[in-house]
Amino acid sequence: MKLTTIILAAGKGTRMCSETPKILHKIADRSLLEHVYDMSKQLPDNKIKIVYGHGGELVRESLNQLEATWIEQKQQLGTGHAVQQVADQIGDTDTVLILYGDVPLLKLTTVQALLANVSDESLGLLTVQLTDPKGYGRIVRNTSGQVQKIVEEKDTSDNEKLIKEVNTGIMAMKGSKLKSWLSQIKTNNAQGEYYLTDIIEMAVGQNISVITNQPSTEDEVMGVNNRMQLSHLERVYQKEQAESLMEQGVTLRDPARFDLRGSLQSLGQDIEIDINVILEGKNTLGSNVTIGANTRIKNSVIGDYVEILDNCVIEDAVIGAGSRIGPFARLRPETVLGTNVHIGNFVEIKKSEVAEKSKINHLSYIGDTTVGSNVNIGAGTITCNYDGANKFRTVIEDGAFIGSDTQLVAPVTVGKNATIGAGSTITKDSPENQLTLSRSKQVSISGWQRPIKKEK
Repeated sequence: MKLTTIILAAGKGTRMCSETPKILHKIADRSLLEHVYDMSKQLPDNKIKIVYGHGGELVRESLNQLEATWIEQKQQLGTGHAVQQVADQIGDTDTVLILYGDVPLLKLTTVQALLANVSDESLGLLTVQLTDPKGYGRIVRNTSGQVQKIVEEKDTSDNEKLIKEVNTGIMAMKGSKLKSWLSQIKTNNAQGEYYLTDIIEMAVGQNISVITNQPSTEDEVMGVNNRMQLSHLERVYQKEQAESLMEQGVTLRDPARFDLRGSLQSLGQDIEIDINVILEGKNTLGSNVTIGANTRIKNSVIGDYVEILDNCVIEDAVIGAGSRIGPFARLRPETVLGTNVHIGNFVEIKKSEVAEKSKINHLSYIGDTTVGSNVNIGAGTITCNYDGANKFRTVIEDGAFIGSDTQLVAPVTVGKNATIGAGSTITKDSPENQLTLSRSKQVSISGWQRPIKKEK
């Protein structure tokens, strides 16, 4: 089956009260349109067409990575008019799937069930039962339960307003049929627009069966029209992610206070995650990992038996097995830690490698540095890697001990098993197995008087 998917994404989204086009607003760090695209991309032999309008080039530039054909709807004259823009790109024998760029949580299984109902004698229509159907087009059936037409809210009679089954707008049919029906759509309705829903009545008139499917939940077909709906669907999505992780054996201290804004490439066993943890991008978590509260991890690889304490920020980093991080530590991009490394509170590391069993436990900045194994770096140590124009590298070899409040002015090398005395500023290479320090002479001045504030 050759498939053409048309994603309607031209709406302005006035109720979002935003200069950003509605479909670019995000759930879990992906735009609404990306959610719809990613789902449809999983369907085989599928040509994706995106009809855009409001936001124009901004939409295309923001999502130029999507493998799709973009068609501009210069005037927004209704859903039927939007699909008409694609008519000349639809093959007669294609199955055509119509989706909406602001309905982000539609499931692949729901769409597959819908497509299974398409033939030369039938089309598929996705409907849903709502307790409060206000604002939605109603599904009108005959006494035999067969769909006869869809009536939009503004065109409904008093009896039709009582119908609870409503149209989601999501449908599928053969390309030849769709093109024929599109050419017959009129604007004789309260809105003066070309309604795509009119094709249902046309299909019934040609004895084409309208076969309906329903989603697993109402939220699956909910569109985003305002900030409240966006927030609601964010929590629905995160609840689904949390439940999926717990089914795989992850302990979440409070699933309602966890966000997965990306994907887990690999997941070990016996992982425990505390509250307010955010996982972004593509992450890998080994077995027996614990992650403390209020921690953010992005695009990182976390080894087995790693303990990440509260309030850490980790981005584009690799953490070796058995390491302990935090609390209040920041690992910036290109940080690579070996096994059993300790990174303590208020330590920041950037673009550095730290080999096994080394410790940087307190209040230090290590940037553009290669740290060997079994190194101990004392509190308040910084690598001065930037001269205002260029960056230079520091090398600290195996077994070195760096005393507290030390400045290592790159480029500089601290030799194997060297010791740097506390309070030193090191500007030259320090030999291995020796003590190196730089201090001004300590002086005590007798008879010195502390200044006293003068009386006015």
